[in-house]
Amino acid sequence: MRNTGPIVVLTDHSSTEGSSALLARAVEWVTDAAPLVLDARHFYDGGEGVLRVDGLPTLAVPSEHIEVQPSALVVYEIPPIDRHRFTRFQAAVARSGIPCLGADAQAWRNATDKRRTVERFRAGGIRQEESLVLDDPTPSAALAAFERLGHDVWTRPAIGFGGRDVFHATTEAQLHAARELYRKTGTSWLLTRDAQNFDERGRRHQYRVVVLGRRVLRVCEHVQTDPDAPCNEAQGAVSTVLPLNALPRRLHELAIRATASVGLPFGGVDLVPENGGVVFEVNVHPVLDVPQGFETVAVPFLVAHLSEADSPDVPRSAAVHPHP
Repeated sequence: MRNTGPIVVLTDHSSTEGSSALLARAVEWVTDAAPLVLDARHFYDGGEGVLRVDGLPTLAVPSEHIEVQPSALVVYEIPPIDRHRFTRFQAAVARSGIPCLGADAQAWRNATDKRRTVERFRAGGIRQEESLVLDDPTPSAALAAFERLGHDVWTRPAIGFGGRDVFHATTEAQLHAARELYRKTGTSWLLTRDAQNFDERGRRHQYRVVVLGRRVLRVCEHVQTDPDAPCNEAQGAVSTVLPLNALPRRLHELAIRATASVGLPFGGVDLVPENGGVVFEVNVHPVLDVPQGFETVAVPFLVAHLSEADSPDVPRSAAVHPHP
């Protein structure tokens, strides 16, 4: 029997990026009913939240006197560093049969841990710049990797967020400064060959392509004037929404294949057209509180959940021409 309870939006309420509010608004816009918004931290390891599967699957948070039988579960805005604390709950959701799109724990791990991302891209034939994984390397081991990649690399944590602790290194001093930072924080890290992703004005640029299944929902270009800074909005890059046809079809297909290669039906792909098209990563939860994010991403993502739930109340037109 299909559950006819409310849609539950589950996000980490310590996050400030604003995606949860857009998802809640998307639920109300599509279904004419407000969702129940819960703090995902209740369901991290050690939290009080439980998912009972005897009879209709039920989410419970005792301290808030909440017991709900969701018709669908929308999970979003879970920080990368905390995702390992959420895997038991994800496994329970998968067993419960609650419709929940794109919340497979293994796929999240593939996209979150860049060591696994590199492996999955390699297995799926996804073009990427050569990367080497380093776990507390000696200075000589780090230098050998640096030399192998041509003395022009980016260093990044194996599990990172928002371009933090990402550095461009072209000298041994820069390399060893990054190595020392990662050593002090106990962080595994990657060295990646520079993609030379410069536009005609000499600025760094890359594209964020949001994918849902076999569809591209949104294309955005990020431009960074500082060649040594990550091409990320949180690090000062300027973002511009582009028409979907601004990128050639081959890059649409590359983004779709990259998302599938890590096991996700939905994701935000960072790529560049240089060197035949190169993918950097797939983001499990691309930020939704961005220009046109509501209509181009949040609503289609929500409709996909309801389609998976086989809801008779979903207006099919919402997937094509939503208006806030």
